[in-house]
Amino acid sequence: MKMKVAWAALAVLAVTATGCGSDSGSGEGSGKTTITFWDNNGGARTPIYQELIKRFEAANPSIHVEYVGVPIASVQQKYDTAIAGGDTPDVGGVTTSYLANLTGQQALEPADEWLAKSSVNGKLATSMLDSVRKTVPDGKLYLVPGTSNMDVVWYLKDKLQQAPDTWDEFFTDADELTKKPDEYGYTIRGGSGSIFQILAEMYSYSGVTEFFDASGRSTVNDPKNVEFLTKMAGLYKKDTPEADVTNDFPKMVAAFGTGKIAMMHHNLGSYNDHVKAHGKDKIGAFALPTGPGGKRTIVANPVDGFAVFKSSEHKDAAWKFVEFLVSHDSNSYWNQQTGQIPANTEAQGDSWVQGLDHLKTAVDTLNDPNTQVVSPPYYLPQFSSITKADTEPLFQKVLLGQMKPQEFLDTLAQKLTDAQAEWKKATGG
Repeated sequence: MKMKVAWAALAVLAVTATGCGSDSGSGEGSGKTTITFWDNNGGARTPIYQELIKRFEAANPSIHVEYVGVPIASVQQKYDTAIAGGDTPDVGGVTTSYLANLTGQQALEPADEWLAKSSVNGKLATSMLDSVRKTVPDGKLYLVPGTSNMDVVWYLKDKLQQAPDTWDEFFTDADELTKKPDEYGYTIRGGSGSIFQILAEMYSYSGVTEFFDASGRSTVNDPKNVEFLTKMAGLYKKDTPEADVTNDFPKMVAAFGTGKIAMMHHNLGSYNDHVKAHGKDKIGAFALPTGPGGKRTIVANPVDGFAVFKSSEHKDAAWKFVEFLVSHDSNSYWNQQTGQIPANTEAQGDSWVQGLDHLKTAVDTLNDPNTQVVSPPYYLPQFSSITKADTEPLFQKVLLGQMKPQEFLDTLAQKLTDAQAEWKKATGG
């Protein structure tokens, strides 16, 4: 027992010595500059960053990167606490879902001037850069994109031979592929996480390109969105399992994994789950179908990337690390390990991307000049609560026939309109 205590004490001393003194960036001792990097989804991604940091330090021997893995569930609180205490990292992993919160506290350094002089200028996906800029009121680039995701419909190739291009074709397929008592054309996500998926589907169908009109009113209850939700809710129990009303992500994936369901809407992130259940040759994916207008409209997933904090005392080293992370080789390596879309357009052309049909579909869709991208109001402080706790139970009522689609969307639209008005008042917009 005494030996364990002694080793623990030595470990604490070792950590303390690493965090200060010769590697603190003071110019003493080794002379190395130390920067701290917070991974905003520590855990599964930790080995990926450890490898990239090793490569970075080999190429930049005068810079040491101290890695801190922060659990995704607590990262926003961790950043808020660090900002309040004046103890932020030099570089942090950040997504557009909470970017506005950080910029509202004036915690981040704009990246526009740096990018203009960087070697990655002109090599980052325009759609991702635009999505980042639309998340903040001043339109500046506070986050350098590293990756994004995209909603797709996964399907079983032995059930669906040709992917539908329009929503009308989708509804026809869902009905024809249903073979009672236990085979269904589709599965609806009725539980946790349902609202973002139904928003993506509605705007894909309607072709509406903005979440708010010129007067600041939400477009969620646009007649075409109401029309779509009425059609989708009509599938419940007819062409989908009854259990869908409470389905969260794990339950939805498990149901699709049985082979009894032909199609399932999610994003690229569930690829490995489907491969494990069915084998990679038996699954396919298509972008959300086009609406009556014939346009491809997608709702932007959060963009994940890197931000330099204003309080950093080593901004040159911090920017050099960011530049390395979004360079061709590094960005390709990171996204290949996670199965997501590289922000670096050179990495998007790599063979591993082109060799995976679902990823190639996503990249081609995002880069298609005819694709319309709708940016959700991630900047609204209430957006998460509105689209989760406030409205998920109401969506379940729609599926159960206890609430009309029009009433549901009117309620959601009013909440978003009120939140937009509050935000404009607070920001002087």
